Amino acid sequence: MASEILASPPSPPSGSPHDEAREWLSLEDPHEHRTWLFDVTFLASAWTCIYGAGCPGTDERPAPERELGCCTHGAYLADDEDLAHVRSMICELDDELWQLRREPREALWQDDDGWWRTRVVDGACVFANRTGHPAGAGCAFHLLAQRTGRRPMDTKPEICWQAPLRREDHETVTGHVYTMVREWERRDWGGPDTDVWWWCTSSSQAHVGATPVFRALASELAAICGLETYNALAAALDVRIRQSAHSERLLAHPAVRRRD
Repeated sequence: MASEILASPPSPPSGSPHDEAREWLSLEDPHEHRTWLFDVTFLASAWTCIYGAGCPGTDERPAPERELGCCTHGAYLADDEDLAHVRSMICELDDELWQLRREPREALWQDDDGWWRTRVVDGACVFANRTGHPAGAGCAFHLLAQRTGRRPMDTKPEICWQAPLRREDHETVTGHVYTMVREWERRDWGGPDTDVWWWCTSSSQAHVGATPVFRALASELAAICGLETYNALAAALDVRIRQSAHSERLLAHPAVRRRD
């Protein structure tokens, strides 16, 4: 599978929100008229989820003691398949796993634009257990995965298991698709006027992992781009990391560069 390291995405998928230097890896899909563009700067970084380890959350002010993480805004469901999946997972939740199971309103609702969403109750997703719940704070679907021996990505809404990864498809006039796989950024949650005050990928506080993102999120990436493409991505990044150890340095993530 052909690959190429790029200083920036090629022109077809213009309008990337990134305004700081990044490296990109280009891979041609072996089965579709698609070019994959991977954000190497993020995927090779040391980002890791710090939920339960000082994550201040995304609400109006830092509140690590509330243990809400990024669950304050609820989740948008991707499509009918995602909706059906979430509904099936809800049927598996009991009072032990889901603190707000007996909330009188429906857990899912449809907004004026037709999107199905998880309801926000008292400042957080209805499926987010609060601090002090006997089964533990955090996502009830995550607890379901732990109880049943499944991966969290098998029980959660699509956006919840994909974040902080973001997939964007850009189709040209000829029908060729350029698909970017990059990090979710703070500005993705509503543009410059977002009420998400803090976002982990943009903070050096979360760039403390022991494993590069492309290895730590291998299952998630494989689900997004397919196992064959993921294997090609991982092989290329392994080579890139080995080369950087001996000669040129991998471009550090902007959050780390700002810390330095």
